[in-house]
Amino acid sequence: MSDTTDTPYDAKAAVGRYGLWSVGLRSEDPARRADIAEAAAEIEQLGYGAVWLGGSSHARHALPLLEATSRLTVGTSIQSIWQYDTDESAAGFDEVESAHPGRFLLGLGVSHAKLADQYRRPYSSLVDYLDALDALGVPEDRRVLAALGPKTLTLSADRAAGAIPYLVTPEHTAQAREILGEAPLLAPEFAVVPETDPTRARTLARAHLALYLTLPNYTNSFLRLGFTEEDLASGGSDRLVDALYAWGDEARIRDRVNAFLEAGADHVALQMVDGSPGDGLPREAWRRLAATLELG
Repeated sequence: MSDTTDTPYDAKAAVGRYGLWSVGLRSEDPARRADIAEAAAEIEQLGYGAVWLGGSSHARHALPLLEATSRLTVGTSIQSIWQYDTDESAAGFDEVESAHPGRFLLGLGVSHAKLADQYRRPYSSLVDYLDALDALGVPEDRRVLAALGPKTLTLSADRAAGAIPYLVTPEHTAQAREILGEAPLLAPEFAVVPETDPTRARTLARAHLALYLTLPNYTNSFLRLGFTEEDLASGGSDRLVDALYAWGDEARIRDRVNAFLEAGADHVALQMVDGSPGDGLPREAWRRLAATLELG
């Protein structure tokens, strides 16, 4: 069972204002372990406060990054409740917490019907999963939820440290903050396309967006935000693409990222979309983004 203490965990302080979202940093390929460790050490040195591991990551995927750093917080974004049962989830949390106390956040989500054969009653199943984690001693203040709609955002405030919405806008962030209240962590993901040419930038963004336009959890979220069925057609309208992705010169990208903080986010998890493989390590792009955001 996890060791809970009377001292409240401060998730906001743990992650800082800016982090990176990456699938590549969760790789289990032994040949990439040294590269991942080196990248993690540089990410910490650059001034990012957290790394969020995509691809339905487990706590064990955080270990190489935590071992290579001394301050960096690592979270899963997300661990699918369908892929790992609660015993696996709790055991993974305990292992990481024992080795690196206070530096891991368990990000959980229900994924999508298209990606999980056992997908059913997603909200109720998530509640049941949290109930089981409670019984296994995983603290509420060390888990965050992938929340888009009002019900799951409310659950994020009531049963977790906060929310980690994916593929959202500052308008969603403002609405989420109102639902969550001031105390919970709100850490949206936001994609950055390091291109100044509008045609090239939107082409890269649409290639990344294509899968998500087939997933109702996201398309329903877009419609709630005021986009139309026309915006979702043909790879996404310019209006939709420009709302979901930051592109342009450094000043424009910095303003787009910081718009989330102004809307009520505590932290922004930044994903690079530059046309390189999704499981790559775009370290030069991460360096340029750190300079753009004036980290350090």
